[in-house]
Amino acid sequence: MQDHAWWRGATIYQIYPRSFADSNDDGIGDLPGVTARLQHVADLGVDAIWLSPIFPSPQRDFGYDVSDHTAIDPLFGTLADFDALVERAHSLGLRVLLDQVWSHTSTQHAWFRASRSGGAMADWYVWADAQPDGTPPNNWLSVFGGSAWTWEPRRRQFYLHHFLADQPQLNLHNPAVQDALLDTGRFWLDRGADGFRLDAVDFFAHDPALTCNPTSPSTPGAKLFNRQIHEFDMLQPARFDFLRRIRALTDQYPGAVTLGEVSSQDGAFDRCREYTVTNELLHMAYTLKPLREPFSHATMQSVVDEAANSAGWLCWSFSNHDVVRAISRWNPTPGQSPDPRFARLLMAFQLCLRGSVCLYQGEELGLEESELEEADLRDPFGIAYWPEFRGRDGSRTPMPWVAEQAHGGFSRTLPWLPVSAAHRAQAVDVLAADVGSLLHDWQRFLRHRARHPALVRGEMRNLRLPDPLLGFVREHADERIVCLFNFSAETIMLHGARFLGTGLPDSLPPYGTAFAARTMGMTPDMSYAAD
Repeated sequence: MQDHAWWRGATIYQIYPRSFADSNDDGIGDLPGVTARLQHVADLGVDAIWLSPIFPSPQRDFGYDVSDHTAIDPLFGTLADFDALVERAHSLGLRVLLDQVWSHTSTQHAWFRASRSGGAMADWYVWADAQPDGTPPNNWLSVFGGSAWTWEPRRRQFYLHHFLADQPQLNLHNPAVQDALLDTGRFWLDRGADGFRLDAVDFFAHDPALTCNPTSPSTPGAKLFNRQIHEFDMLQPARFDFLRRIRALTDQYPGAVTLGEVSSQDGAFDRCREYTVTNELLHMAYTLKPLREPFSHATMQSVVDEAANSAGWLCWSFSNHDVVRAISRWNPTPGQSPDPRFARLLMAFQLCLRGSVCLYQGEELGLEESELEEADLRDPFGIAYWPEFRGRDGSRTPMPWVAEQAHGGFSRTLPWLPVSAAHRAQAVDVLAADVGSLLHDWQRFLRHRARHPALVRGEMRNLRLPDPLLGFVREHADERIVCLFNFSAETIMLHGARFLGTGLPDSLPPYGTAFAARTMGMTPDMSYAAD
């Protein structure tokens, strides 16, 4: 693990601990469960894991409401369990990134309780007086709906929260708050963590003048948040000051990295590049922007366009704990089960883009979004918006490990979210026994990718092909790889001089991919052409 630039082109496996593996049969996944199943992750051929929050929390937002930044929630285990996980991961060649929620805390955090009482921490959060008529200080809205302000009767002021009322916003304009957060980061780096995934970096700084947001000209939907242009409640210049300090901290630990989550607000890819184009801010950034878009040639072409921009270093996440799983969200045949070849196409497409990759647990199995009943929901976002928005629980259901065991081998007791029969049919043991399965395809393609520096760290040139084809060239040193993708259910003939002598086939089957690689003295490499 001596390559300090290991993150360039790395594949990072996101683990949602509540739903990965339950070792003590309480229905909730935990750190010993993660440790016991790390061999599966290592066998994929990925470089690192990203653990969603494991810190003490009242679990109003399932760990993204932290009440103590330097401990482990008893739901997940102990600090000794964390140490054992890190040791096991490192022995398998996996680095460990921790999810750090540094824009807000839980209302149960000691910092918030002290701030609520005034005193030395009075300005550690964003407080403001009510307007004369008792209404909130301004028109800012919460992502989860309603005002972004909640009245605190003990302090007789409102506090700001961009998400749930249980998640008060830290005042990151205050250097003392930054100092305290950086101290918690140092705690985990000293304990063996290899870096951080940073939650909601666009929300790190607000306008201290509390200027009202302008109205958005877009058509209103179910979510009130979309009715404003978020000019003042987020995306303020002061966020860069804190990002510089975070980078300075991680630079003290050779090989430690930062991965920032960027919102889907307009200009998302530009912000990803701005955050990563120098050595002063983040190492990598990914955005939710393409995850909010419908499936179309234009959507995928825009991904290629952004990936081909050489500025900065993007990370590509197609699925995660906050969105509908990609195979369902981008299913080109809505109302029908996705074509299995489509899952292979998405895999190959993601792994060929310039940048790094986040692979969400279960994506390697081709898991579709779980269809849950209203009574099954746990996500407060989904409960509040049902049925207009079904929330995030459908992507958070437990990993299926053994098809014939209760609850897919995740737990021997009723899990916090149900495991569907469809997911049990795609359990790890079933797919591991089938050499033609998607699981083996992920393993094969990751090995293939590792053999080709052009795919890992190379530049990217867009071929700009007509619908339904997408194509680009990856280049590094004397290696050049042509990558073609058919995003349709029809066989597409390949014509034109641009493909002559490349070693590519004459046609691409439905949802087919083809690759041709050349180096000096090397014949075309068609070692991975899915059909």
